[in-house]
Amino acid sequence: MNLLFDLDGTITDPKPGITGAVRHALATLGKPAPAEDDLAWVIGPPLRDTFRTLLGEALVEPAIGLYREQYGATGYKDALVIPGMPETLDRLATDGYRLFVATSKPHFYARRVLAHFGLDSRFITIHGAELDGTHDNKGELISYILATEGLAAAETLMIGDREHDVLGAARNGVPCIGVAWGYGSHAELTEAGARHICAAPGELPDAIAGLFAPA
Repeated sequence: MNLLFDLDGTITDPKPGITGAVRHALATLGKPAPAEDDLAWVIGPPLRDTFRTLLGEALVEPAIGLYREQYGATGYKDALVIPGMPETLDRLATDGYRLFVATSKPHFYARRVLAHFGLDSRFITIHGAELDGTHDNKGELISYILATEGLAAAETLMIGDREHDVLGAARNGVPCIGVAWGYGSHAELTEAGARHICAAPGELPDAIAGLFAPA
């Protein structure tokens, strides 16, 4: 059985680093920079979609460059590991599941985040978007992972905190378990079609076993 894990909001809480980098980009471009709490919605969706919403098409690429300047220097270190997630990942691996990361964050940064917290070795492969935006759509990313890793949709499960995870998985015939500790509401995950919603990492093993038996 293959488990695809979202990163931001699922394995780590990236709010300080992401919102700080977004605010840096906006301020540098001379635009109003909302407070950190007013930018929680930017966590999860592709970064280009975020800046398209905030600034319009013409400033998307300049904003991304400024965001990466800040995030790549220090922002990625400002994340917090979700309490109980390392132990849960270890249990799932011990139970026979194969763990992968499937994040809309560029894999260049995803690997740095996971390595920084000593979590990278728990995954067979860390998949994410390319810096040019390729595969930042979760449905396209999951399709790429299934093909690249040779995974059968019927033997794969997505785990994430936003509707993008649920809908992207469904597009590929993959079920999704939602997690309530991230940045998507219970209603968002339910309406998107999550098979189950876990309130804490420790609930994941039983919820996953309830849907699939490990290989």
